[in-house]
Amino acid sequence: MPGAVEAGLWGLLGGAALVLGALVAWFVRVPRTLIASVMAFGSGVLFSAVAFDLVEEAADTGGLGPTAIGFVGGALAYLVANALLARRGARHRKRSGGEGPERQPSEDEQSGSGAAIAIGALLDGVPESVVLGLSLLGGGAVSAPVLAAVFISNVPEGLSSAAGMKASGRRAGYVFGVWGGIAVVSGVAALVGYLALGDAPPEAVAVITAVAAGAILTMIADTMIPEAFERTRTWTGVITTVGFLVAFAIERLGA
Repeated sequence: MPGAVEAGLWGLLGGAALVLGALVAWFVRVPRTLIASVMAFGSGVLFSAVAFDLVEEAADTGGLGPTAIGFVGGALAYLVANALLARRGARHRKRSGGEGPERQPSEDEQSGSGAAIAIGALLDGVPESVVLGLSLLGGGAVSAPVLAAVFISNVPEGLSSAAGMKASGRRAGYVFGVWGGIAVVSGVAALVGYLALGDAPPEAVAVITAVAAGAILTMIADTMIPEAFERTRTWTGVITTVGFLVAFAIERLGA
């Protein structure tokens, strides 16, 4: 199988986890505490992938300088984009509840919030997909720890956000259109990442990998941990630690 096609399929698989989470949220009444717990677990898994796969791989590939530049740049880029989307109603796009001020607004409450939430969800998912494509460069296999991290974290992301969409009155066509579209774009992002950087110098690959890592880490801190802490409270750190340990074990066993 051509590497670009393989990269696209792995990206599509990672994005499909969002659709899976949305399906569960739409048809099953999942307790918010359970959603928050899985969100905390997924945060720990992503923490591990960022620390032991993405940043380490970037530093080994292109050196500390390009990695640091890309890492901070990715964090700042996500911060700016997220701030702009928050003004349009996407601040609480991962919230699963339908009550209180910290919830997703309906279209009637804030015009354009539906599009902002969709773009925000896309912003959260694309960096993860790009690194899946990058992991195949050089003829290697997809990184099992990164794939596991993306899939495990995407399920609660889709679950929590879709539950919030449903609670705010959004229709099934919108909800599954958003997550299905993001799954497809995730596959395309992984494919493009593979094609665009196939012949790039190591420093460029390191910068892009680090940009994705910085964006992912900022996304965890800005959106996933707050949603988890809202319900799990003092247990958030413990559950996140377990997720980190599971992902670290996967990385070690696959080494």
